[in-house]
Amino acid sequence: MAEDKPSAPGAPASPFNRTVQHDAKRLAILSQAARLFNYKGSRATTLKDIAENLGLTKTSLYYYVKTKEELIYQCYMAALDYHHGILDTVEERHAAPADRLSAYFVLQFDNWLAALEGRGPHIAALLEIASLRGSHRKDVEAQYIAMFKRLRQYLRDGMTDGSFRTLEPTAATRALLGSVDWAFSWLHKVPASEIGATAQKAVDLFMHGLYAGEGDYLPPARDIGDSPLATVQGFDRQQQNKLKQDAFYKTGTWLFNKQGFDGTSLDEIADQLQVSKGAFYYHIKNKEDLLFNCYNRSLDLVENIHKQAGDIEGTGLEKVERTCRRIFYFQNTSEGPLIRYNSITALPMERRREILKRTDATNECFGNFIREGIRDGSVRDIDPTLAQNLIAGAVNASMELSLWRKLDDIDAAALDYFDIFFNGLLPRT
Repeated sequence: MAEDKPSAPGAPASPFNRTVQHDAKRLAILSQAARLFNYKGSRATTLKDIAENLGLTKTSLYYYVKTKEELIYQCYMAALDYHHGILDTVEERHAAPADRLSAYFVLQFDNWLAALEGRGPHIAALLEIASLRGSHRKDVEAQYIAMFKRLRQYLRDGMTDGSFRTLEPTAATRALLGSVDWAFSWLHKVPASEIGATAQKAVDLFMHGLYAGEGDYLPPARDIGDSPLATVQGFDRQQQNKLKQDAFYKTGTWLFNKQGFDGTSLDEIADQLQVSKGAFYYHIKNKEDLLFNCYNRSLDLVENIHKQAGDIEGTGLEKVERTCRRIFYFQNTSEGPLIRYNSITALPMERRREILKRTDATNECFGNFIREGIRDGSVRDIDPTLAQNLIAGAVNASMELSLWRKLDDIDAAALDYFDIFFNGLLPRT
């Protein structure tokens, strides 16, 4: 049998070429895996699930991928190739930094729509990098860092030529990526006919911010470090048990955020707290139960922060700003951390729905503050639901800022991080 030959430059690929066939099947597998990983999570998705969704046998799937970790790795590398491809496209088409950044986000939304309509592949959300090990994790992180630096350079170029305001580019880039990375969790609720308009609204928010006034919005000095939960005091057994349980939740949250659910063992949690495994099981049923309680603890904190912000006298924008700064504090100090949503797919569906229902309710508080701000004139006339979703994505990713820059002054770092939402990228008049 004749060997497959590469197609001539510019010639259409032959469907009879075995290499082309193999690549097409591999891409179909990665697309289906990405779709399932995004909505079920990599932990809850089996190779059998993917094979059945493609009409394949599990044995046939093994021809293309041997293990689930290998599949996660390939999905993430394909996603990063996709992101770099978008950046290549916008750099070929546009020279101005603002045009490049705008085009990047519009293409992200366009490709989401293409996947939704079956015109393009599904792209994995990069939420479970911590589940990878060894060289796989290093490869993915290296490509992610490279993508991050390319986007950050757009901001630096814009500040150099005067098209962007002076801002802290590392913090702003992390906030932008956090917003967009989380878009898969809410974009499916947007009608397909409105995706394009939603992309333009998102770009408008990034460029102009929330603030309706002239000049920059300069938040006042605030005490953001007081705990929003009452401190448990006393010596009775019930109160002491509550303190011990909270210590397990804080340590579990820290390790789940850092290593993922599968990468965290109960032994590690017990070692961190210098307790026996027996003491752990006295307070916590199992690792899944611990994760569930970590989410509930974080939501208790966030709900209290929103309530306190809502009770203050001030504009709607001030309430958004106060909430963002306080959540950032608890995400990045020993008072927290707050758990990231990267591990939520480790929960069974019933518990996951319970957590997501509470999360949606807390995110709506942002939307309500924004609506209040539109009424009192502190916030521009924008889409409150879109704004709350973008801010919530950035909030979820805020704990990662410490990986990119020092957080010597927590409040200053918070203001740097959320500045793009208050004031936008473009110079203000």
